[in-house]
Amino acid sequence: MKARIHPTAIVEDGARLADGVEVGAYAYIGGEATLGEGCIVMHHATVEGFTTMGARNIVYPYAFIGARTQDLKYAGGRPGLTIGEDNVFREYSTVHAATKDGDFTVIGSHNNFLAYTHIAHDCILGDYIVASNSVGLAGHIKVGSHVVIGGMAGFHQFVRIGDYSMVGGMARVTQDVCPYMIAEGEPARTRTINLVGLERNGLSPAEIAEVKAAYRILFKSDLPREKAVEALRNACRGDETPVMTKLLAFFETSERGVC
Repeated sequence: MKARIHPTAIVEDGARLADGVEVGAYAYIGGEATLGEGCIVMHHATVEGFTTMGARNIVYPYAFIGARTQDLKYAGGRPGLTIGEDNVFREYSTVHAATKDGDFTVIGSHNNFLAYTHIAHDCILGDYIVASNSVGLAGHIKVGSHVVIGGMAGFHQFVRIGDYSMVGGMARVTQDVCPYMIAEGEPARTRTINLVGLERNGLSPAEIAEVKAAYRILFKSDLPREKAVEALRNACRGDETPVMTKLLAFFETSERGVC
């Protein structure tokens, strides 16, 4: 099925629209944009810049996908944005291209970005993320997969949000959020394990037991953080403890510290 474009929409020369794409009234598609099969860009929405979207993404009214970075270090060139499949960008959400020529902001697949969500330049996001209304991600943030973020949470540049974690609404996140955990507050602090999220996403009882053990070592032992990480290192048994090993790697590669 050919793309269906409303008569009032603007699709610039050079834009690539796959079969089944729908472009609503007064929407705008820039000349460097590529939209995969079955994408829907609703009325008054915009997809522009050097943006490539996979199949079946839905862009709701007044969302702006592919805008030029707000980074003052932008010096021209062709930075871009790459988006996977089956994402939802609700009303007034914004996603910006990278800053440097040849770099990309990257979004995975099966994510749900609610109204007024902002994803800044050079962010790298995984899959199956739910970002609630008015979540703000500053530049260079990395978000893992199966992450849930509460409304109006704000994130500092360069922080990392680990897989299977949850961030509470209105949190102010200035350090990395540990995988498998719940963080909330101003500033955000790790509060407990994301038990419901882990169960819903099919982690085994053995994996959840590892998360609980690691949480006790890292956050409930009253050890200084360096000593707690050393204790976790001693508890790891490689492939026998994959969850603990993943958590240890996250801590050892943190540049901003873990909240």
